[in-house]
Amino acid sequence: MDIVWQILIAVFIVILTALVILKLYVESIKGKCTSDVDLSGKVAIVTGANTGIGFHTALDFARRNARVILACRDLVKGQMAVDKIQEETGNKNVLVMKLDLSLMKSVREFVKLFEEKETRLDILVNNAGMAGLPLTKTEEGFEVMFATNHFGHFLLTNLLMDLLKKSQPSRVVNVSSLAHNWSKGIDFENLRAEKDYSIHNCYFDTKLANILFTRELARRTEWTGVITSCLHPGTINSEIWRHLPIPHAIVMVIPRYIFFKTPEEGAQTSIYCSISKDIEGVSGKYYVDCKEAEEQSSEMSKDMGVAKKLWEISEQYTGLAENN
Repeated sequence: MDIVWQILIAVFIVILTALVILKLYVESIKGKCTSDVDLSGKVAIVTGANTGIGFHTALDFARRNARVILACRDLVKGQMAVDKIQEETGNKNVLVMKLDLSLMKSVREFVKLFEEKETRLDILVNNAGMAGLPLTKTEEGFEVMFATNHFGHFLLTNLLMDLLKKSQPSRVVNVSSLAHNWSKGIDFENLRAEKDYSIHNCYFDTKLANILFTRELARRTEWTGVITSCLHPGTINSEIWRHLPIPHAIVMVIPRYIFFKTPEEGAQTSIYCSISKDIEGVSGKYYVDCKEAEEQSSEMSKDMGVAKKLWEISEQYTGLAENN
């Protein structure tokens, strides 16, 4: 019996050692934004900034002396984040504004209020996202995950475009995911879950939509001084996993706490795309770990025909076409 226990202990030590070595390796290859750019006089919006990588993106901008607007669905949580950022940075030019990206009405209200208060917009980080949410429809007929991850940001960006152009050089940063590679292709007849719904496929499709939106936006804003980028932040141990079904959540426990990036680490590529001088004049590209990674984006994400079609349908669904 003693021998059995010795073997079990030895196996445990070997496995634990292997996990530690693997974690150290993962830590060594994580990208970090090393730019010392100061953002004094600049205005930035970060959606979903009350928690996770959005919070740390906003925190970084505040440290660089920017005026930072946390665009959040929950104003109470948003104000708590504002208080924490102000306390840590000493920057009192940080505030929260109400924005529910799943409702196009809320997007329009946010933009109207923002334009009444602000005269410029230098950085827009479309960070907010949902994953693992059961089928839920909004009062406007949208499926919540696709509305939050794509349609809301699509409308928000377009409604703010005049201000972004006026403030150029300015930047739009769309947070996507490597999960876009698992999309089987966007079903344009099922964007509002008209036919069926899959928690996983919907998320994959929204992340593909983020990249397609980036590429088409870059094409349409060429020569305007607006730089558009998209990125995979890494697999982050954040609240985005809170909607996962319990069996999935249990399976994810060990990977989340051993191998996933912290929210601060996950924010680095968003920050890089927002401020780095390395990508001045470079638009429509995909980034991972603070460097261009076009080879890691799927061929489908480079199909400009699909990007154009998604744009046109998004215009119709969000009501943007009626304003043009």
